[in-house]
Amino acid sequence: MTSVYKDAKAQREVRRWCEGRIADWGVPHVRGEVVTSAGVTSFVRAGDEPREGEPGVVLLPGTNMNAALCLPLVGALARGRRVTVLDLPGQPGLSAGGRPRVRRMAWYGQWLSEALESAAPGPAVVVGHSLGGAVALACGSPQIVGRVLLSSAGITWLRVPAPLLAATVPWLLRPSVPRSTALLRRMAAPGGGEVPDHLSTWMDLVARCCRTSLAPPPLPPGLLEQRRPVPALVVAGRFDPFLPPRALGPSARRRLGAEFRVMEGAGHLLLDEAPDAVPALVEEFCAAFAAG
Repeated sequence: MTSVYKDAKAQREVRRWCEGRIADWGVPHVRGEVVTSAGVTSFVRAGDEPREGEPGVVLLPGTNMNAALCLPLVGALARGRRVTVLDLPGQPGLSAGGRPRVRRMAWYGQWLSEALESAAPGPAVVVGHSLGGAVALACGSPQIVGRVLLSSAGITWLRVPAPLLAATVPWLLRPSVPRSTALLRRMAAPGGGEVPDHLSTWMDLVARCCRTSLAPPPLPPGLLEQRRPVPALVVAGRFDPFLPPRALGPSARRRLGAEFRVMEGAGHLLLDEAPDAVPALVEEFCAAFAAG
């Protein structure tokens, strides 16, 4: 196992930032922890208890992200549903920092099965962004009744265009808030507005304190074939530099048999770039269960 953190002091700094942001959140919520084979898993839960047979929503953030970064989206989703957001182990946040060197996606799949059972019992629609989408696909838990996969890894190879790589290297080697902002602008849609201050501050903290991980390769065809019976919706931002619709759409249909949609005016940072469209899309997907 390797740690996402450079040292113990770095881990404490990341924890303080996340705990402070969640403590200042004005929405009624519960923050708790469950123990899994991957170590302690932190979760934040908001919204009313689901009615019998109604699925809750479980949100899995992407690489370098966590519950503290997703609070606006969680608040919007929680107006109509019980929402539980899990901090992925091996990523910066409040869960355990260790991650294996090999067979990482199988490890994540087992972790999610255990975390669902303890932190979000009952049927669940799992909403995964980027790495979180790959984790959602790696897990075969019978609790999962649907998947909404936002700019999802695990379906096809991610691309790293030269301008994005050019912004990544200085962010890693000489971290600063301006360099974090420059990197985030490369991930977002062009002309999409200002990068939120908290997001730039967070990415500066990540570069200083953490060992960022690479995106996983596509999951094996046989595993994706096993996921076909569970309804899935795959979404890409029109300007996503890692997973452009022209690459993700055909792969999602061919390899997963999933419905595919394009979110206009957005890049890779869908949770921040589309704060109204993403909750509406998830609610539409969940409502299909009630209608059925």
